[in-house]
Amino acid sequence: MPDADLHALDQPAVRPVPQPTPAAPRPPTDTPLLHRRLPRFATLGMLAASLAVAILLGLTVWSLNPVALLLETAVLYGVAVFVTSSVVEGRRNAVDRLVTVVVTTFFLLALLPLVSVLIEVVGQGYQRFDLTFFTYSMRGVVGAGGGAYAAIVGTLIITALTTAVSVPIGILTAVYLVEYSKGGRLGKVLTFFVDVMTGIPSIVAGLFAVALFVLFLGPGARAGIIGSVALSVLMIPVVVRSTEEMLRLVPNELREASYALGVSRWRTITKVVLRTAVAGIVTGVTLAVARIIGETAPLLVTVGTTTSTNTNPFSGRMATLPVFSYYEYAQPGIPREPYLDRAWAAALTLIIIVMALNLIARLVSRIFAPKTGR
Repeated sequence: MPDADLHALDQPAVRPVPQPTPAAPRPPTDTPLLHRRLPRFATLGMLAASLAVAILLGLTVWSLNPVALLLETAVLYGVAVFVTSSVVEGRRNAVDRLVTVVVTTFFLLALLPLVSVLIEVVGQGYQRFDLTFFTYSMRGVVGAGGGAYAAIVGTLIITALTTAVSVPIGILTAVYLVEYSKGGRLGKVLTFFVDVMTGIPSIVAGLFAVALFVLFLGPGARAGIIGSVALSVLMIPVVVRSTEEMLRLVPNELREASYALGVSRWRTITKVVLRTAVAGIVTGVTLAVARIIGETAPLLVTVGTTTSTNTNPFSGRMATLPVFSYYEYAQPGIPREPYLDRAWAAALTLIIIVMALNLIARLVSRIFAPKTGR
């Protein structure tokens, strides 16, 4: 056999490379990107038309009130946007728009009572919102004049005492439940009692504080510290629950990284866990303060009321804004108008104090929250 033939046998056979067959054209898919969309002016126009029809129905058929107006507008707009979107965008987008209308409607319904209360209190309370109201007490005042200075001072003192007692107890209890208990028997008992205390009526907390201090001070004892103890019974469960939830949201990886560096448990809790959850903890404390600052029933039976300014929470009765507003409204003199004006002004002052506390809590949480940026 010639050498050329032997050399050809040693070479591997070259196979032809198969050419890729051209892909068949795909049919157009029914994706949302290919659908037509309703323009924004169309939805706004349907909303305006629905509102106009609802107002017309309210004026001609039945009385016009905010709840009925909102429901009628929502129903008319929901039907219009669902039908129009079904024709233009398809059933899927139409259902999405309808659900959005339903959710927004119920949100506005939940917001209506809050807005109406705020408007009513501001409209009635601004009439006595003057310098005299904040600088004078009711000592020796009958009829017009006087103010809520003593009640404001008493409310701030009792609330500060309650916060000073409740916040450390609540936070430390939550730390124990999350970091140390680990599902133990004591932790389960504490969780049970916290759940029970969360739902007790406020008057029960007041009666408990009265029964406790009667043992030491005798019957008929009234003092600001008794009211603080009663309010602490209401505030501690809220602080425990909110703090516990915030601590559970802290990732375990942060704890494990701290332990891996040789950091002790208590330093990990104070420097890592609490610093990470401080924003949520401050918010929970603020909600707890707002929960107790307007309580009336416990203070009626523990602190009572007085027309003079008393800054000593350990001796004598004290005036507070909730009790002041209650007595001014429930037992007015003649004429009634000055008493009712003071009651509404006290309620407006409470709302302003709560709003100020919320703003302070947001500022504190923003300052002490862990920085995530570089």
